[in-house]
Amino acid sequence: MRLSVLGAGYLGAVHATCLAHLGHEVKVFDVDPSKIAMLAAGKPPFYEPGFETFLAETLASGRLHFTDSAQAAIEGARLHFICVGTPQQQDSDAADLRFVNSAFDTIMANINCASTIVGKSTVPVGTAQRLADILISNVPAVRVKIAWNPEFLREGTAIEDTLNPDRLVFGTDSESSEKDLMEVYGKLLSDGIPYVTTDLATAEMVKVAANSFLATKISFINAMAEICEVANADVVTLSRALGYDDRIGKRYLNAGLGFGGGCLPKDIRAFSARAGELGAADAVSFLREIDKINLRRRERVVSLAAAIFSGNFFGKNVAVLGAAFKPDSDDVRDSPALSVAAAMHVKGALVRVHDPQANENARQRFPTLTYCDSIETACADVDLVVLGTEWAEYKILDPLYIGQLVRDRVLIDARNALDWSFWSDSGWDVHALGRGNMHPRTREI
Repeated sequence: MRLSVLGAGYLGAVHATCLAHLGHEVKVFDVDPSKIAMLAAGKPPFYEPGFETFLAETLASGRLHFTDSAQAAIEGARLHFICVGTPQQQDSDAADLRFVNSAFDTIMANINCASTIVGKSTVPVGTAQRLADILISNVPAVRVKIAWNPEFLREGTAIEDTLNPDRLVFGTDSESSEKDLMEVYGKLLSDGIPYVTTDLATAEMVKVAANSFLATKISFINAMAEICEVANADVVTLSRALGYDDRIGKRYLNAGLGFGGGCLPKDIRAFSARAGELGAADAVSFLREIDKINLRRRERVVSLAAAIFSGNFFGKNVAVLGAAFKPDSDDVRDSPALSVAAAMHVKGALVRVHDPQANENARQRFPTLTYCDSIETACADVDLVVLGTEWAEYKILDPLYIGQLVRDRVLIDARNALDWSFWSDSGWDVHALGRGNMHPRTREI
C-alpha cells in the first residue's frame, strides 16, 4: 500500500521505517530539510539501539523514501500518518497542537485521491473529532476520512514495540478506514497481535490513560520510598514483595529518581488540563500529586547531597553518571538526572556529567555543566558520585576501580540499580532513595 508519513522525528522515522519493513511503499515529509537529508543518507538524527542498521536495510529495499516535498509525499497515498510532536504549551499545561494542525492543513492542501488521515500523535481527547468536523464543513474534492491509531513506543525498544506491540488500537468512524488500517497492519494481525477497534475519542483516551497509569505506578512506589526512608525500611525489598502479586506486577515498580522524557510528564499535565476544559478536573486531580511526587525525588537527591556536604556545595566536585532521561536513549527532555546535575551546579558544586549517548543534547540544554567523554574523566578527584541514569555500563562498574579515581568514596545511587552491599564492602559510603535501612535482613527464595 502507498502511505505517507508527516513528521520525521523519533516517532515518524521509526514508524515509517517499520511500515516499509512490513512491505508498504512509504514516503516521509518533514519541514526540516536537514533532518530529511540525514535520514535519506541512513543517519538518524537521534539515538535508538539498532535503528541505524534497520534504517539502512529498509532504505536498500527501495520502499522507504524521505522528501522535503509535501506534494511528493502526499499525492497518491491511501493513508497519511500524522507523527508530529505535541509539546506542552509555554504558558499552560495544555498540549500545543500547532504541529498537528499544520500537518493536517498540509495534507488537505496536497491530497488528490480518496484516503484516510491517521493520527498517531498524542493529543487531547476531542482533537480527532475537531479535525473530522473541519472535513465536514470544508468538503474536499476527494473523499477524506479521519482515524486515530495511537502509538505506544518506548525509547530504547521502539522497533520491537512497533513490530511486536502489546496491542493495536484503531479509532475510526467508518468501516473503510478500519479496513485500510487492518490492511496496513495485516502482517502483525496475522501473527496474532491483539487489536481494539473503537471510536475516535476512546482511541485518543487509550494513550493518555495508559501514560497516566504508568506515571501513577511509578510515583506510587516513589511515595512508598519517602515513607521507607523515615520508617527505616527498604523500598527495594518492598517493591520485590509487591511485584509477586499478580494484581500489581513487577513492571514499573522500581523506586528511584522518577520519570522524565518527552511523554509522561507533559502528557499527564495535558490530560489534567483537558479534563478541566471538559468539566471533569476532579476525576484526575490525583495526577497533580503524581507530578509533585515525581519532582520531589529530584529534590530529595539534591538534599541528600547537601547533607553529605554539610549544606555547602562550594568547592565540591560531583560526577553525575547519566544525562538521558532513561538508558538506551539520547533524549534529555525533562531528564531527572540532568535536573539534579543542574540544581547542584546552581548551588555551587563543580559538576561533571557523563552519558554514553546524550552529552551533546545535554550540552545544548545546560551548557554551563562540564561534560566528559569517559567515566574516568568524570570521576577523577570528585567528592561525590551520583548515578542518575541506569545505563548498563554503569551497573557493572567496579567500585574498587572507581574508588581509585575519586577523592572521596561517596555514592548516591538515585536509581537503586547498584549492588549497595558490594559497593559498601569496597569502602564506599552508599546512599540510595527509599532505603532507610541500608543493611536489611532480606532473603528471597
